[in-house]
Amino acid sequence: MQPRLDFAKAAPEGARMLAQLHGYVAKSGLDPALIDLVYLRISQINGCAYCVDLHWRDAMKKGVEPRKLNAVAAWEEMPFFSPGERAAFAWAESLTLVAATKAPDAIYEAARAQFSDKELADLTYAIAVMNAYNRLGVGFRKLPAA
Repeated sequence: MQPRLDFAKAAPEGARMLAQLHGYVAKSGLDPALIDLVYLRISQINGCAYCVDLHWRDAMKKGVEPRKLNAVAAWEEMPFFSPGERAAFAWAESLTLVAATKAPDAIYEAARAQFSDKELADLTYAIAVMNAYNRLGVGFRKLPAA
């Protein structure tokens, strides 16, 4: 598969604006490892090869165990994710697939039970920015280095 377009080169201002939101999320106070786990799960759902590779590596650098990373795709069945991680994954999945899920109240309430208002808003910004990056990566066939 060949890359289609370097979106950041074609529209640098748009890339800068998206990077600003990404930077905000990184400084938001959310656990950086949780952010990478959520980014990884969203990227798995969306099939973004570049982002799956990137966020798997970023999570490894932050000390997330390889076993845990390998289990993200099956998080619901795995016993070693915390209640906060589970709530974040469920919220991320519901918003990534929002056309089908409509962001159910039960998933929202589970996330509210684990996160403060600011944390939940920041988590939602993280979900939004990763979905945007995934659409750029998949749409323009951005690939990880071999």
